[in-house]
Amino acid sequence: MDVTKLADSMGFTGNKFRYISLGQGMESEADLYLDSSSTRGHWLLLMNCHLLTDWLKSSLEKKLDLMTKPNKEFRLWLTTQPTDLFPLGILQKSLKIVTEPPDGLKANMKGTISKLSDEDLNSCPHEAFKPLVFTVAFFHAIVQDRRKYGKIGWNVTYDFNDSDFRISFSLLNMYLKKARINKDEVIPWNSLKYLIGEAMYGGRVTDDYDRRVLVTYLDEYMGDFLFDKNREFFYAKSDEYNYGVPKQLNLEGFLNTLNELPIINSPVVFGLHPNAEITYFANAA
Repeated sequence: MDVTKLADSMGFTGNKFRYISLGQGMESEADLYLDSSSTRGHWLLLMNCHLLTDWLKSSLEKKLDLMTKPNKEFRLWLTTQPTDLFPLGILQKSLKIVTEPPDGLKANMKGTISKLSDEDLNSCPHEAFKPLVFTVAFFHAIVQDRRKYGKIGWNVTYDFNDSDFRISFSLLNMYLKKARINKDEVIPWNSLKYLIGEAMYGGRVTDDYDRRVLVTYLDEYMGDFLFDKNREFFYAKSDEYNYGVPKQLNLEGFLNTLNELPIINSPVVFGLHPNAEITYFANAA
């Protein structure tokens, strides 16, 4: 998470940075964390505030009003999904940051890949790991950017985010390391596609037709055909560009490939009819 990285860079590590995911029954623990952090000068991150809006009004807002001389090092971070129930008083006291996925595959994938390092890409010795990391990054950008086509893209609007990619990255790392240790000749495609498509990203999907689209993307992107030396694989082809796996499998190679991507992507890249962007352009205008 970006807040965690910022805390590390500012020297707020270990007990100096505390975080808690809010939910039913977490009120008393959140109160304790707030009181101790404000007096000791720690950073406190309260996540999923939209799940505990009653506590925000009854306790947090009052505590912030009464907090006249907190430690100068104290910082309170709140994360929430959009909700009308968030107390206005807290919002007026806060600096607000809205995070949304960048528009377009190029910007989206750059945002995802730039958070990785060569150390991350070299963390798994399996030869399929790096191509699959790029593949999941492409898939991640596709499912996010598909939202701009409205009901043609998804029947329901889903909040896919960076945590989905990070956990999918960890799943790839774990399963491919295990396959390398066991000297398995076959990559566990079914397990990977189920965990990423059905469990991770699919866990957010509520519509059956949307789930079918999501699973179909992974069937199209993940398989032994990725490594076919006789026939080069492309995620998609359009008039302006053929979207494929980078030849240079390191962070520099990934970024060089992304720099070549067109800024504007045809609906064909998403598996949609070219007319799909008529609605998109009308809404954008």
